[in-house]
Amino acid sequence: MSDKIRVLIVDDSAIMRKLIADILKKDPQIEIVGQADNGKRAIELARLLKPDVITLDIEMPVMDGLTALKYLKKEIPSAKVIMFSSLTQEGAKATLEALSLGAFDFVPKPSTKSFLESVKKIEEELLPKIKGATEQLKRKPLSISKPIARIRAGLYRVLGIGVSTGGPQTLSEIFKNLPSNFQVPILIVQHMPPLFTKQLADRLDKISPLTVKEAEDGEPVKEGVAYIAPGDYHMIVRKENNTKVIRLHQGPPKNNCRPSVDVLFESLAEVYNGTCLALILTGMGRDGADGARLIKQKGGAVIAQDAESSIVFGMPRAVIESGLADEILPLSEIPKRLKEIFRCL
Repeated sequence: MSDKIRVLIVDDSAIMRKLIADILKKDPQIEIVGQADNGKRAIELARLLKPDVITLDIEMPVMDGLTALKYLKKEIPSAKVIMFSSLTQEGAKATLEALSLGAFDFVPKPSTKSFLESVKKIEEELLPKIKGATEQLKRKPLSISKPIARIRAGLYRVLGIGVSTGGPQTLSEIFKNLPSNFQVPILIVQHMPPLFTKQLADRLDKISPLTVKEAEDGEPVKEGVAYIAPGDYHMIVRKENNTKVIRLHQGPPKNNCRPSVDVLFESLAEVYNGTCLALILTGMGRDGADGARLIKQKGGAVIAQDAESSIVFGMPRAVIESGLADEILPLSEIPKRLKEIFRCL
């Protein structure tokens, strides 16, 4: 029995299918089990081949990716679906819809740059996501005793959130359950490209009693507003003329990320001193762990999402293994706990 990750490639473009296949063939851990040029054929092959991962284009003839995704999630729920999305407003909107329907993650199709650059960009994004998708199936989660209710209520003046893979679904679950009297600012880094962060903010704003927006450079930080860092920009908070202000910049990526959770958390630790609560949610990698350490050193507190409810446990795991989590909670308990801590029950 092979331990290889079985991948089905779905795209209406023969050139794109070949490009993806050539990238995946380089990795000895991956086996391409089939290829399809539309959603209908993808469903037929998925039933037959039972792949671990499906790369799925959104715009296709016969049956588009979103329609196919609904069938795939129902009929082959164990398969992780990674969407290929165009870097357009419509592409971003469709991708967020796909994530809400249960897609594991997405890879933006490269814009019209050189062929070699396109290959490199897809390789850098796709391979880690395929491996991250199957990591949950192949590795037992950490066995951790969960500290509960160690954080005292009423001490904190800001909430910083770091999240990556699985973020849109997870943030939706939290924001639709926060009350309108949640009177502290919330600053969020979600690893996403430009356009996608604006679409995410708009979606969350529609379902939440709070105002959720993409952050703008120079705007004052207001209570009861949630700010999402724009794609490709670090977001920090500074104190200017006695006012807390959001600043955006394109400094070097940190943890290969821009925006970076660490960059945000470091600024929150400095500006809010011991009154910052950090929340680390589902995501690959370890972005946020160093920033969480600074928040703790200043007297702030950290909540990490648990393994069972995380779509990918990388970011919470890094915080927990470093001994930085004051509380480890399932997603279902996070909104209630935030209401308790910020005294808005």
